Amino acid sequence: MNRSLATSAPRSARSRAATSTQLQQDSAWRPALVLGVSSLLLLGLAYAVATTSVSRLLFPAQADGSLLIRDGQVRGSQLIAQPFVGDGYFQARPSAANYDPMAAAGSNMARSNPALRERVQAAISAVATREGVPAAQVPGDLVTQSGAGMDPEISPAAAQVQIARVARSRGLPVERVAALVQANTRGPQWGVFGQPRVNVMTLNVALDAQQGTARLHGMP
Repeated sequence: MNRSLATSAPRSARSRAATSTQLQQDSAWRPALVLGVSSLLLLGLAYAVATTSVSRLLFPAQADGSLLIRDGQVRGSQLIAQPFVGDGYFQARPSAANYDPMAAAGSNMARSNPALRERVQAAISAVATREGVPAAQVPGDLVTQSGAGMDPEISPAAAQVQIARVARSRGLPVERVAALVQANTRGPQWGVFGQPRVNVMTLNVALDAQQGTARLHGMP
């Protein structure tokens, strides 16, 4: 047998095997690429558009951020705490983030931290003086910061202790302000989870609306 023919046969076989391997490799990345692009379009675009559309259809206010609008202008959100200036407004919990949603955070201080104890004691004294009540009657949520620093709600006790000051500042009967607090008090979620709470933003908006105040103090 001719030696050149004998050596060319294995080379041809190797060439065919290499070509077959190359074809297999070329065909292997195509399904992965198609799957990746399809997943991106389906889950990254179509799913987001569908869920956003459904949420806006079923829950338009919540989908837009639970915004509170007066006189055609956004005054705040039911979901985010903000500071209020003046004795005529109920005050929210203290905020370690200075009520900045872009810097939401707690103080990260342990209960044993002396600095935390000093700050809480100073806050108790300030709230007691502001509300005209003994320090022992100051609710804990008025002197402690929430984990995110943006808690929009306070306990009914924290709202009750502020009623006299708000009523006196606005020249309203205490009973009238107390009724507004009661109207803005929510029970546990679905009647099971959490505790009763009062949304400070909606309560202050209700106060201004009842008195015909043009705008919330310190807001545009």
